Parts: sequence; structure tokens; C-alpha cells
Amino acid sequence: LVIEAQREDWEGSAFSSASLHTKGKASFTHARVEVRAKLPRGRGLWPAIWMLGDNWHEVGWPTCGEIDVMEFVGHEPGVVHHNVHTGDFNHMRGNGRGTRIPLAGASDAFHVYAVEWDRERMVFAIDGTPTFTVANDGGGIGTWPFDAPFFLLLNVAVGGSWGGQQGIDETVFPQRMTVDWVRVWERR
Repeated sequence: LVIEAQREDWEGSAFSSASLHTKGKASFTHARVEVRAKLPRGRGLWPAIWMLGDNWHEVGWPTCGEIDVMEFVGHEPGVVHHNVHTGDFNHMRGNGRGTRIPLAGASDAFHVYAVEWDRERMVFAIDGTPTFTVANDGGGIGTWPFDAPFFLLLNVAVGGSWGGQQGIDETVFPQRMTVDWVRVWERR
């Protein structure tokens, strides 16, 4: 799978790209999700592998929960991020739960980005090495909405509140996120 961001006039925007999701097709509860991908490079790009609660349209963000398996902002080329957002913990409140992982060559080679979660904890990994853990603190749905189905999203954003913080380098286009495979194991 190739998601390509291009510099072109598209329906009133200066760039085009894509966001693919499994909403209405496949959702997962207490699962392991792995995606082998090579990321685009360039200031202003913001590729992500992430998940939202199926109830997103009913309860809104961040109440539905968000699992960021991998986020990469082009102005930080040697770092990937894992983040978890909930009603009680999110970047809008300034108390988001996440981490930065040094990863040289995220745009030069394929890496496997993964998350596995159950009722007790969520463990993120890169290339099979655990990199970040979030524990269920028992605070209820406000802190742990992850006992319900989540759907997967893959996208390459151009600009945005985080990706575009330092502007967009228009000379880097086109750029691609190349996905070799997506694998999901769900606990029964």
C-alpha cells in the first residue's frame, strides 16, 4: 500500500494525500496490531498509524479513545511517537500520555510499529522491542475506554496542528508512506 502526498491544487487545497480506515469493516478489542511501514520525510509531513473507538461519532473525541501506534512529524526526522488519548488524559488538557522514541532511518527502511492491549495495559513496540506502556489505572471509561472496539487508520497528513508547526517544505514532494503489511490478532 502506498499513500502518497503530492504538491498539487486539489479542491481548494495546495496538497493531496489520503487517509484509509477500517471503520465499518473491521474493529478490534484487546488485540495486537502490527504495521510494517517506511515513512515519508520532510518538514510539514505527519504520517500516522492510529486507532479510534468505534463510538467516535456518538461520543466524540477524546471520549472515544485514541491509540497512536506511530506518529511521525517531519520536523523531527529522528523521532517517532506513541500517544494515548482519553477523555481524562489528552493533549488538549495538557496531560496526554505518550513518549518519543529515537529512530534513525524511519524514512529509509521499513520498521514494524505495534501495539498490544488487554484490560490491564497497553504495550507499544518497534521492531519487536517494547517502547512504551500505559497501565489501566482503574479510573473508568474516562481514563480507559479501551475495552471496546477500535478501528484502524493509516494516513499521511500535510501540515496540521503538529505536523505543520514549522511550516511545510514544498520542495520535498511527492512523498510516500509505504505499507508492506498490516497484521491483527484479537483475543477471544
